[in-house]
Amino acid sequence: MGLFDFFSRPKKETLDQGLEKTKQSFISKIARAVIGKSRVDDEVLDKLEELLITSDVGVETTLKIIKRIQERVSRDKVLNTEEIQRILKEEISLLLEENPLKEFGAAQSLELENKKPYVIMVVGVNGVGKTTTIGKLAHKFKQANKKVVLGAADTFRAAAVEQLIIWADRVGVPIVQQGMNADPASVAFDTLQSAKSQNADVVIIDTAGRLHNKINLMNELTKIKKVMEKVVPGAPHEILLVIDGSTGQNAFEQAKHFSLATEINALAVTKLDGTAKGGVVIGISDQMNIPVKYIGVGEKMEDLQLFDRTVFVESLFSE
Repeated sequence: MGLFDFFSRPKKETLDQGLEKTKQSFISKIARAVIGKSRVDDEVLDKLEELLITSDVGVETTLKIIKRIQERVSRDKVLNTEEIQRILKEEISLLLEENPLKEFGAAQSLELENKKPYVIMVVGVNGVGKTTTIGKLAHKFKQANKKVVLGAADTFRAAAVEQLIIWADRVGVPIVQQGMNADPASVAFDTLQSAKSQNADVVIIDTAGRLHNKINLMNELTKIKKVMEKVVPGAPHEILLVIDGSTGQNAFEQAKHFSLATEINALAVTKLDGTAKGGVVIGISDQMNIPVKYIGVGEKMEDLQLFDRTVFVESLFSE
């Protein structure tokens, strides 16, 4: 079994429930956009554009989608508004499929199996669900009989260390921590040393969630990475940015800012179950040069899922 094979592809029923608020908002807006219209005209397209932007899909991605629909209207001459939901779904699906970034799959899973311990450094501003995401990941790895070690390198907030200790205890995995105000790089170093001595499979390192000063953040994360590299060559293998989907376009902006501060190679979008702004996942998947790897659609452990673009769009348009 590959390191991530236990992360089964998302079940559509679970996504349907998790995306309920987004779906209700999205489908009702589509209905309002075409009310009283028999065919797709400029007014309908303007309403669709407004629908996508207010659903936090993002301006650039919205303009791409509207342009595609305009081309279909021009080519097919007349498009019935009764088909607009199907057309919109098709164009969003095609747009995301054309993104050259690969979704996480079997090939990467096999490749990562050769990296032991596999080191994940988790970044993100405070309040986005970073610690909860780490706890859920640790739980999933443990359920797959992988030995996990956590590192509490977010040492600037006492609450961050305490929360991670609680999660470690809840999941039943060891944690390395030096308390508040300790040197984050020192915590990371000790965590990897401990993981190697325990022959651990996975290490998950929490880091500080500050973004107001990108220079300091960059320097801090660079220092942590250099220290880890000394203990485990190639570490960290994954730099996972956690962003809160309920903040809509703010989540997108955070992703862009963090990508300037460090070499992120995976995204986790959380709290999609409590918001109507799930459309932000479409914009992020289209615009970012970083793949969305996980989405959080609920409080339960199994509600952290691998992101599947096809299943996501299917769920978004299901009634």
